[in-house]
Amino acid sequence: MNQDEKWMKIAINEANVAKILNEIPVGAVIIQNDQLIAKAHNQPISLNDPTAHAEIQVLRKAGKIQNNYRLVGTTLYVTLEPCLMCLGAMIHARIDRIVFGAYDNKIGSCGIYKNSDSEKKINHKIIITSGILENDCSNLLKDFFKRKR
Repeated sequence: MNQDEKWMKIAINEANVAKILNEIPVGAVIIQNDQLIAKAHNQPISLNDPTAHAEIQVLRKAGKIQNNYRLVGTTLYVTLEPCLMCLGAMIHARIDRIVFGAYDNKIGSCGIYKNSDSEKKINHKIIITSGILENDCSNLLKDFFKRKR
């Protein structure tokens, strides 16, 4: 198992916490210097907060732990491709790298970021790695929504 898979498994564990709480199962972790800084899961339903995505929650936790809103030198692992809101927050936080598992063909924004001129116009560049434990991440979401229907 490589490092990306190691950290994604922890993000998957967080996604399972969200699933138990009847939230869409998405989990995220932030790593710096091969150390876990923070972990979180989706909470929009339980918090009545449309911004309480796993990525936003983990950014908030890491910011408090680091006592800084800039999270330079960090990698954010998330089980589902981030939406535009989350990607924007990661750019503002100066995350160095995003690693995601499952693609989000509806509102995922990493592909747009990587394949457009907008990447050249933004003052902070993020390295994006996709498809880490993609089947595990995707199946977690598929199973959740299958149960809901």
